[in-house]
Amino acid sequence: MRNLLIGTAFSFLSVGLITAQEYQFKTIKDIENTQVKSQGRTGTCWSFSTTSFLESEIIRLTGKNIDLSEMYTVRNTYSDKASNYLYRQGKAQFSEGGLGHDVINSVAKYGLVPEQIFSGLDLGQESHNHAEVVTVLKSMLDAYIKNPAKQLSPKWKKATESVLDVYLGENRTNFEFEGKAYTPKSFAEYVKINPSNYVTITSFKHAKIYEEFVLNIPDNFSNGSFYNVSLDELVAVTEDAIEKGYTIELDCDVSEKTFSSKNGVAFIPASSLESEKGLKEIVKEKKITPSLRQSEFENFNTTDDHLMHIVGLVKDQKGNKYFKVKNSWGTKQGNNGYVYMSIPYFKLKTISVLLHKEAVSNDLKKKLNIN
Repeated sequence: MRNLLIGTAFSFLSVGLITAQEYQFKTIKDIENTQVKSQGRTGTCWSFSTTSFLESEIIRLTGKNIDLSEMYTVRNTYSDKASNYLYRQGKAQFSEGGLGHDVINSVAKYGLVPEQIFSGLDLGQESHNHAEVVTVLKSMLDAYIKNPAKQLSPKWKKATESVLDVYLGENRTNFEFEGKAYTPKSFAEYVKINPSNYVTITSFKHAKIYEEFVLNIPDNFSNGSFYNVSLDELVAVTEDAIEKGYTIELDCDVSEKTFSSKNGVAFIPASSLESEKGLKEIVKEKKITPSLRQSEFENFNTTDDHLMHIVGLVKDQKGNKYFKVKNSWGTKQGNNGYVYMSIPYFKLKTISVLLHKEAVSNDLKKKLNIN
């Protein structure tokens, strides 16, 4: 009887060991990307993620590994935001946030510079913190909007630019890199970044499919347009791009408890009771439909609260696929700063993806009228 009990107990233990599916990830595709950085105490993930994306584009297009300046783009985008906020008399977003296309717009307007030319940090400063500069700028703009002098001061632009100069640094009109002289625009040409080559794709039911529309989310201050596709096509274009060797900039919601930078995973459990378990073990995930996705967006459970960079594809031991997502919160969390995002999480919580138009299939480009 004792031997039977021991055998039975061993059988239960064996079943438990077999049932417990701790994550074991295997790489499907890994695309070269630059080192993980930290955005510090700022809301500039949009610049860090899209700049990382452009760095991978430069590797793909030229074979050169170049550390680009995130803060050169941030500084110039703050300037554009200030103008937008003032001219709209304060009826617009003025914050640290932004979207991927703001970086692309900045490249078109202001070009690119290397990190070594424009760090956005004072001498001896090691991390970014924009709470003060944004508060100062907004206070100044609000004062100009209230217009105590009954006439808008012609000095408002010079004054706000001076604040940006003090906090982030003066704009660069020319510089040297590896022994050659460049302007920011000629440097963008040198690294082969053409802003017209990049498109933003999303999937929502309130807009017409296969048409461009302005997605009304708080950080879309520049009224950027998005191509609308089916949910399956959104997943397919992202997965297909990775398989072809293209990386993708990702705008998504990370407010879910099942997005864990600490554990390096993001998933949508079929049962909320398995949310904690799923941080370390494979759990059954929820089936994501376009209607559920739309509902989560319209009840504000899905918001554009974080942007990251998709650089690869992995799978677990059961064959479930995950996007390898490069974060901008440093290397001390999760998989050395990367998060493995399940397809269900991507389907439910993605706002949009930004990628090179040549990564889009010819069939989808035809539907979207992308030339």
